[in-house]
Amino acid sequence: MPGAKRTMRRKNMLMDQRKLDAAKAALGASSETAAVDAALDLVVFRTEVFRGLDALAAAGGLATIEPLRRIG
Repeated sequence: MPGAKRTMRRKNMLMDQRKLDAAKAALGASSETAAVDAALDLVVFRTEVFRGLDALAAAGGLATIEPLRRIG
């Protein structure tokens, strides 16, 4: 989120440890907190990419992408 002020807050969550370990390894994160933060960055980025693709499709520059949006 470009330009947004970064505010860190402590959270207490239950999560699947295997998923967290896999995400940490896949992202090369140094800590579980860094893994969650990087994963959230990817989710936000994905949303921005799809927003751009929607605009491109609306302008007639791309065939429908709706089936791809539902994956993942």
